[in-house]
Amino acid sequence: MTDVTATTRTNWAGNLTYRARALERPTSVAAVQALVAATPRLTALGSTHSFNDIADTDAVQVTLAGLPPVLEIDTARRVVRVAAGMTHAQVASGLEARGWALANLASLPHISTAGAVATGTHGSGVRNPSLAQAVVGLDVVRADGSLDHVAVDDPTLDAHRVALGALGIVTAVELAIEPSYQVATTVHLDLPWDAVSAHFDQVMSDAYSVSMFTAFDDRGARQVWTKHRLDEPAPDVDLVALGARTATGPVHPGENDTAGVTEQGGVPGPWSERLPHFRSSFTPSTGAEIQAEYLLPAAAAVPALDALRPLAEMLAPILIAAELRTVAADTAWLAPSSERASVGVHCTFRRDADAVAAAVARIEEVLAPFDPRPHWGKVSAATPERLHAAYPHLAEFAALARDLDPAGRFRNGFLDRVLS
Repeated sequence: MTDVTATTRTNWAGNLTYRARALERPTSVAAVQALVAATPRLTALGSTHSFNDIADTDAVQVTLAGLPPVLEIDTARRVVRVAAGMTHAQVASGLEARGWALANLASLPHISTAGAVATGTHGSGVRNPSLAQAVVGLDVVRADGSLDHVAVDDPTLDAHRVALGALGIVTAVELAIEPSYQVATTVHLDLPWDAVSAHFDQVMSDAYSVSMFTAFDDRGARQVWTKHRLDEPAPDVDLVALGARTATGPVHPGENDTAGVTEQGGVPGPWSERLPHFRSSFTPSTGAEIQAEYLLPAAAAVPALDALRPLAEMLAPILIAAELRTVAADTAWLAPSSERASVGVHCTFRRDADAVAAAVARIEEVLAPFDPRPHWGKVSAATPERLHAAYPHLAEFAALARDLDPAGRFRNGFLDRVLS
């Protein structure tokens, strides 16, 4: 175990400076258990790709990046067991090398596996729920230092799938897998708003994974990324006939070098190298950004876009890109897509905290009629009361957290607010 006195450290984006007095990096599960048992308050830190204080604390942070990289495949059960600190890039490459795959990945493969599921991170696809839905078991160190396995038949599994770090320190995750498959990505530019409004559901369900990027301005959906799984029927929506044009070379959804994006142009490749937007070997962006995201009922997609479009001029100075994605319903209690098919409105802003805070407040005001659920790892103006209204299982989850951690060993400022 390494005890590192916390110098000035920030999250990935640089919009939050961590307050932790120490950062612990245990190198074994036994060391994690001993650390938890001996430490009055501590918070798990993933890959730092959160834009709020969900992983911050004024006590001790613990990273699991030092645990041995475990990747064990049970072919009979179609399950892989992985160390919690491994990134999705590590897991994906290990699975692909053995002929296996996950059903979906986030746009960034650089994020830690446990951190991604703990915050309800997702990819896109009308049949693809959040990454947490793939969790069929996990190992978690409880507040007394004991190691508990939550199995697929455990009635609290859906509470543990998206647990915000409140129920213990997860050391290993079991994920459902399937045989490897190939994906091809094509990109179209400038799909007009009238086509977006008239054909949104058709376009977003035309392939295994589809994303639209917009600035809510007159360009409409300035990019449409269609990710076709080759073992499924080919897309049949003619985006050119709807007014878009086919990209003639690689495009970046934001402002960075296209060398960092995964291959486009309809070139087939492994799922692990196509489902993410960004290559694992490249830094996906400058990092100098702030993100916010809201998941709405799928039926609200077009009305919500109509409500957001008048904000284009206000957002223009700070908005890098907004991404629209679909997410199938989850069973996880705190997944933003829990129990409802959803559309995600994801905004990447320039790192101007005051301007972003004002924009987020206005966006949430506009989206309020559509019952938005904020992403747990991104910035939001939502009050605890609003979160409890948006997440029907939040009070039940808070009660479970109190039962499993009565002394508040895993609590921090974020959880004190959210679970109040």
